[in-house]
Amino acid sequence: MEILRTLLEEQPMAALFVTIAIGYLVGEINVKGFSLGVGAVLFVALVIGWFAPKSVPAPMVGTLGLAIFLYAVGIQYGKDFFRGLASAEGRKSNLLALVGVLLAGAVSLAFVRGDVTMGYAVGLFAGAGTSTPTLQAAIEAIGNDDPAVGYSVAYPFGVAGPILFLYIVFLMVKPKIETTSSAGQELLEISINNPAVIGKSLAEVMKFLPAGVQIVAVREAHRNMPARPELVLANGSAVLAVSSNKELLEQARQQLGDATSGVIAGDRRDIDYLRVFVSRSALVGRALGDLAHPDSIPYLIIHVRRGDADLLGNPDMVLEFGDRVGLLTHRANFPAMRKFFGDSIKGTAEFSYISIGIGMALGFLVGAIHVPVPGVGKLAIGLAGVLSMGLILGNLRRTRGLNWTIPMSANLVLRNLGLTLFLAQVGMASGPKFAATVAETGFQFLALGAVILIALILPILVLGLYVFRMPFEQVAGIIAGACGNPAVLAFANRLAPNDRTDISYAMIFPGMTIVKILFVDIALALSSG
Repeated sequence: MEILRTLLEEQPMAALFVTIAIGYLVGEINVKGFSLGVGAVLFVALVIGWFAPKSVPAPMVGTLGLAIFLYAVGIQYGKDFFRGLASAEGRKSNLLALVGVLLAGAVSLAFVRGDVTMGYAVGLFAGAGTSTPTLQAAIEAIGNDDPAVGYSVAYPFGVAGPILFLYIVFLMVKPKIETTSSAGQELLEISINNPAVIGKSLAEVMKFLPAGVQIVAVREAHRNMPARPELVLANGSAVLAVSSNKELLEQARQQLGDATSGVIAGDRRDIDYLRVFVSRSALVGRALGDLAHPDSIPYLIIHVRRGDADLLGNPDMVLEFGDRVGLLTHRANFPAMRKFFGDSIKGTAEFSYISIGIGMALGFLVGAIHVPVPGVGKLAIGLAGVLSMGLILGNLRRTRGLNWTIPMSANLVLRNLGLTLFLAQVGMASGPKFAATVAETGFQFLALGAVILIALILPILVLGLYVFRMPFEQVAGIIAGACGNPAVLAFANRLAPNDRTDISYAMIFPGMTIVKILFVDIALALSSG
């Protein structure tokens, strides 16, 4: 054992990556649907840090990892976050989450006495909310590892507690949940015979069709052609409608005529289907409606596959690297369209290091600005500045030729790598103190962590379900966003398999991360004042 300890302490970077590898192995252990996931890295790091105290990597490793994580989160959720703030439903959801977070923070501060120092209390708050950025803010403000000890004790409750609450409430409420199909877009050929639409242009007809339905092709005089707004529908012509919802397609069918099959799809002389990757940087960050037709080639985008989701090709949709575009055009135009979009699978992992460098640098500068706060003094938001800048740039998408977006696959890699590096570094640094504190306090900190978690979740459940009468899936998304742990979101998606849970999470998570950081900064500034 002494040889192993010496080896780890002489090679701290090797110790770091051994910790990460073992942590992910432990995180994959599943007990009746519960697993620690990436959080297991922290617990393995605590053991390694206790066993080999001199193996701890430089603090800069953890800071860099967390900064990458925060920036990637901001870029991904920026548009959803600001869209949520602009809507009444989004503001109500954020208010619910804010009540839970602030109540949990107040409860954690109420425990500060005796063995529970301020550092332990804010660490318990960060752990119950599984907020790694909040932990970093607490460590920087206090200057020691007390918050990491409280965080690591409360973290298991922060992961398992919300899952248990959601499961119990789901059994009690038995909500009726409309599932969202993930199978992709549905197609339906419709023969036009409704007198109300015969002789009208496609632009006029689209005004009264369901919002989730798009007409992508029209068949006239036994020839297929991409749908254009000026085309006039005649009796006996046919259209190809697309939607992610079969019920909406049926509504469109009732308004237009009778369902048919094979008339358009069976004739590929004039138009055919092509799917291409978006890998050309000149197109990334641009809306579909702003794309020029290369060499005046007629084509029509049916849908865009982003990650695991199929999205309708609406004119205001902004393209990202790695998107897979499904379009209709003549087969002879396929080579030109591939060249136009780039069509390289490398686009799923490509992003601009220039934009990341500028964006993160601006974030660090914003975080370093000291803002006077009455009664508190000058306050800097630290790494929350990186998250804030990521949200702003993620909402902008593109600025004068500079693309801020990151493909979803690359974004996930950056986020997981950054979070893993931080958890490993801070856990290894906190190992010795964690072991000593747990030995002294016994189950006291465990009980405190559970109480803080209840204070976070219970108000959201009660107010959301019984006061505001929100759907269960929306409340589940708010809880996942307020807690911040991806494992909670994954479990909520299993209970409520539709996109409302993900949308609520995206609206809540970034803002509540900033609120938690600011709460800790203000609380610590007041306590030391």
